[in-house]
Amino acid sequence: MKLAILDRDGTLNPLGDDFITSPEEWSAQPGALEAVARLNHAGWRVVVATNQPGLGRGLFDVVSLNAIHAKMLRQVAAVGGRIDAVFYCPHAPDEACHCRTPAPGLLEQICDRYGVEPFDARVVGSCAEHLQAGAALGAQVHLVCTGRSAHLQPGQALPIEFPATTRVHASLAELVEHLLPPTPAPQPTPALAPATATLSGTPPLAY
Repeated sequence: MKLAILDRDGTLNPLGDDFITSPEEWSAQPGALEAVARLNHAGWRVVVATNQPGLGRGLFDVVSLNAIHAKMLRQVAAVGGRIDAVFYCPHAPDEACHCRTPAPGLLEQICDRYGVEPFDARVVGSCAEHLQAGAALGAQVHLVCTGRSAHLQPGQALPIEFPATTRVHASLAELVEHLLPPTPAPQPTPALAPATATLSGTPPLAY
């Protein structure tokens, strides 16, 4: 199975000034949902893993979070894509948990659910913590230069907090171009030989 584990904030949606607490505040990063659909059409399963400490801090409840994700799933479906599941850590940073990235617990749950060996998973995000969790898991990690990493670009040396194995892409769409096999160029249609006219009837007599 081909599995991509995406971060949410900054990867699928732009970062706001604060937590996204309602569906009205959620909007898609340009081109991100279409990139998910392209992965799906190429046989990839896409799962989201996201820290949601606003739950632990009481800034919004599970009903609101589910409504936000329902909107996200509808918008992905509208462009022909699918997100199989959303896994989230509800804990505040000061709570001792194993599921808040950069700990790998949430990603471990996803690999167990789908029966995927960690190295075969692609962990994709725009923040160091998500990729640190992927590296701790033993997955292949990919940075997209959006959200908190919008100031970075492919070919540039990464800050020290990023795993040494990180591969860098300008956007989620560029990552998809990297993951999917190139589309063969269309072959030119061979020219047809000129048609020969055939006349029916009795051939003329020879003298």
